[in-house]
Amino acid sequence: MTALRVALAQLNYTVGDVDGNREKVAGAVERARKADADLLVCSELALLGYPPRDLVEREDFVAAQMDALDSVATLTDDDLALLVGFADPNPDATGRPLYNAAAFCTGGELRGTTHKRLLPTYDVFEEDRYFERGESIVTHGLNGTTLGVHVCEDAWNEPDVWERPRYEQDPIEDLADAGADLLVNLSASPFYVGKRAFRERLMAGHATDHGLPLVFVNQVGANDEVVFDGRSFVVDSDGAFGCRLAAFEEEFAVCEIGEVRVNEVNEDLEAERRSRGAGELARASGVSERPEAIGAAFDDTELVRRAIRLGIRDYVHKSGFEGVVLGLSGGVDSSVTAALAAESLGPENVLGVAMATRYTSDASEKDAATLADNLGIEFREIPIEETFESFTAQFDSLGSVAKENLQARIRGTTLMALANDSGRLVLATGNKSELATGYCTLYGDMVGALAPLADCRKATVYALARRVNESSEGRVIPERVLNRPPSAELAPDQTDQDTLPPYETLDEILRLYVAEGATSEAVVAAGHDPAVVREVLSMLHSSEFKRWQAAPVLKVTAKAFGVGWRYPLAASYETVIN
Repeated sequence: MTALRVALAQLNYTVGDVDGNREKVAGAVERARKADADLLVCSELALLGYPPRDLVEREDFVAAQMDALDSVATLTDDDLALLVGFADPNPDATGRPLYNAAAFCTGGELRGTTHKRLLPTYDVFEEDRYFERGESIVTHGLNGTTLGVHVCEDAWNEPDVWERPRYEQDPIEDLADAGADLLVNLSASPFYVGKRAFRERLMAGHATDHGLPLVFVNQVGANDEVVFDGRSFVVDSDGAFGCRLAAFEEEFAVCEIGEVRVNEVNEDLEAERRSRGAGELARASGVSERPEAIGAAFDDTELVRRAIRLGIRDYVHKSGFEGVVLGLSGGVDSSVTAALAAESLGPENVLGVAMATRYTSDASEKDAATLADNLGIEFREIPIEETFESFTAQFDSLGSVAKENLQARIRGTTLMALANDSGRLVLATGNKSELATGYCTLYGDMVGALAPLADCRKATVYALARRVNESSEGRVIPERVLNRPPSAELAPDQTDQDTLPPYETLDEILRLYVAEGATSEAVVAAGHDPAVVREVLSMLHSSEFKRWQAAPVLKVTAKAFGVGWRYPLAASYETVIN
């Protein structure tokens, strides 16, 4: 192959915003031209935003993105080619109406199309619902180089990696056999902790197995519950990485790919990384903007923190809002949620509300006020004791749990009223341990447009709290919040462990059963009390109806509650609990 200058455009697209997405691609084309690139690569379904879901069932939407494709195709010329993701109408009378496709544009027009062959239908993916599976093996020629273009999942069926491969086909091997000189993957690959290492090992394996360099361009940003980390790269035929882009940030780079090595050639990239606005969130929190740029890696806690910040910001802004409101209880969950919201949106766009009753301790009230002051967010105290008294007088025959839930529901109603009045979104502050066991109140503390911590077990929440404090000039979250026993404070002297097993035990059972897919017998064999295991799993599955009605959950682990968790509601779970 001849040497190619390849531009990687790692961009944050908004689902449904065809005009905005087109403008992002057009801007990348202009940057690529100024950098004398031969090829610009954008990500999967870039013109639609990923995942578009049922929007692709609307003919006017599909037609609009076809017009956008024609528009960006005209921006290319004989010196610059473009690869960009789009939804290609299926001309056949049978099958799904669309293909998930990559357009190859050069010379001012669309010159070729690659259809995605492997359609994921697991976890957050449901592509077989919308798209027809591609059948053809297509390569594209550019300046004497044969491009083996493929789309996301097409690279995820390396037979040597999976104990049970999901698909019979191996599109990468087919492209190599068809004479590809360069493999190019357009992706919308979501983030979860641990995915980067697996993803890079997988792609490097393709490169070394076939002796071909590989370009991987991933979407960045959050759409609904799913966060995309970007971290695009180029890997050489010997498995060496010659170009890495940032995590959780838009970025653009140019790499020269030749027969021997991959070289990053854009000299101003590091200066841009240090100076541009995309680093403001990291700098505001006191964290080095991009340690990966100099070879260091973020730890898992920092990755989760950055993913949640990006998830909050994109969910709020892409929904057309600026600000959020949340309850501040003086506990660790609401404290971390408030801190991350302030980091992502700016403290001026966060309203924290303390809603005390007779059971709220002085420590909780003081810690909530101190946190708000430390963060610089707006803070209101709205006692709900009189409202609670009125409700309990009306329902004097209610049992203790129902009365506890009344407090939570009054708080939920209060937050929703403030949100409606001020044009804000409510953030739910619960964590994964609580959502798993149903230790939360429907229409109470579960109200909200987004649940930022609902894929974080309790231990992760504490780790995030410590990281917030470590990275700030002074202590943001009061130390007492981290040291007091967790409590919902809905009854006298209440603690979470009155109802739940110790969080260390609870979280490990949930990790084994939910994340690892272990059987109840295997969980017991790992050293857990059979009665406790049964109690936890019973709570887990009896709470499916609550999770069905919960706020969207920002996904940061491989198995999150939300769109990727599809257990039935009206069902018997005795077979898997016993």
